[in-house]
Amino acid sequence: MTLNPQRVSPYYTEDHEAFRDQVRRFVARELAPNIDEWDEAGEVPWSFHKAAADAGLLQLGYPESLGGVEAPDSFYNIILNDELAQTGSGGIMPAVWVHGIACPPIVAFGSQAQQAKYVTPVLAGEKMAALAITEPSGGSDVAAIKTTARDAGDHYLVNGSKTFISGGMRASAFTTAVRTGGDGPGGVSMLIIDADLPGVSRTPLKKMGWWCSDTATLYFDNVKVPKSNLLGQENRGFAVIMHNFNSERLSMCAQAYGLARCCIDQAAAYARDRHTFGQPLAGHQVIRHKLVDMQMRNQSVKAWLDEIAWRIDHGETPVADLSMLKVLATQTLEFCANEAMQIFGGAAYMRGNKVERIYRETKVMTIGGGSAEILKDLAARQLGF
Repeated sequence: MTLNPQRVSPYYTEDHEAFRDQVRRFVARELAPNIDEWDEAGEVPWSFHKAAADAGLLQLGYPESLGGVEAPDSFYNIILNDELAQTGSGGIMPAVWVHGIACPPIVAFGSQAQQAKYVTPVLAGEKMAALAITEPSGGSDVAAIKTTARDAGDHYLVNGSKTFISGGMRASAFTTAVRTGGDGPGGVSMLIIDADLPGVSRTPLKKMGWWCSDTATLYFDNVKVPKSNLLGQENRGFAVIMHNFNSERLSMCAQAYGLARCCIDQAAAYARDRHTFGQPLAGHQVIRHKLVDMQMRNQSVKAWLDEIAWRIDHGETPVADLSMLKVLATQTLEFCANEAMQIFGGAAYMRGNKVERIYRETKVMTIGGGSAEILKDLAARQLGF
């Protein structure tokens, strides 16, 4: 059984497949031999950031003027997420590519000076940037954030905290949601806060999965942030956040698809090699049906993912479809990880097995980037239900 994502497609060209081969070679050379060690160590070395930058993968989708590598369409991002996921590590993205949610708001809404200072060094693999939205008092209810930024003349005085911040311990700057006005979305602004400013502190969080990626709680105690670090307009930050969520969810859908594909490939290979009752596991109809159930669900995700990517590239903002696909893709990942565990049996319960790691990491995918419940409600309202 060969489960190859390359097939005749109206979306993928020879250039796309050449890029897939490039990413696949990079993963085989730089990532696959090391990911287990990095997972146990709890971090990815800085040398890998530089290697990803040298390969042109850290900068994918950013302007050349900032040191980026232009991506002609969204399918390059889908390929990158899919191929990185074949290591069985969901944590590699927030460990190294976490700037994918921190830097786009700076590129879209920031000044040239902000972009040069905060984006260019990250794309070169020299620094990290993190997105700081979620607070201890709430996650998906972004309009209710409590971290304040009080006008103090030529600077803001920031007080509050953020939590579950991917890359929070290693980032040199945070793209941060703060309250500069009244209640609700109309009082939210976005600030770039340097990690080394007096009054900024952070503590690491231990997690169920994504071990190679650091996660932190951030504390802001009377932090003086220059007004030049305001991203976009004051009290207009909610639009910046919403703009970012769409691209984040598309990437999460691609990652979920890739991780589910990894589960299917791993389970299929094991089912061919493992013998029970005088025949390979794959010789049992119940096992073949499990593999088919996994494949048909995940290929449905891929078909919808590609269609939505094409629509985005042609100017649409399909919020409802993106929300529903994120729910479907992550639930499909949960299903495939669970079925793969069953096929592997006790072997999947052992550390060092890709399926074991993916199984531990599925739940964060249904919560991060908007929980399934929140996204279903968002989709319902968008669809007029």
